[in-house]
Amino acid sequence: MERQKRSSIMMFLISMRAVLWGFLGVRKRSGQDADMASVTFVHIVLAGTLGAIIFMTILLLIVKAVV
Repeated sequence: MERQKRSSIMMFLISMRAVLWGFLGVRKRSGQDADMASVTFVHIVLAGTLGAIIFMTILLLIVKAVV
């Protein structure tokens, strides 16, 4: 059970890394293919949602700091 939980967490972190690279728009094709072969759709959706929330929060904090 512990091994499966650890594996799931690692897969989510790999998904999060793939989404962050996608936000930057800089990724080699071979790296993208390797990520897409190892991650699940659910992890990508969750990582994308979390990444968008973090991105929006950072933008709002920058705007509030400037204004």
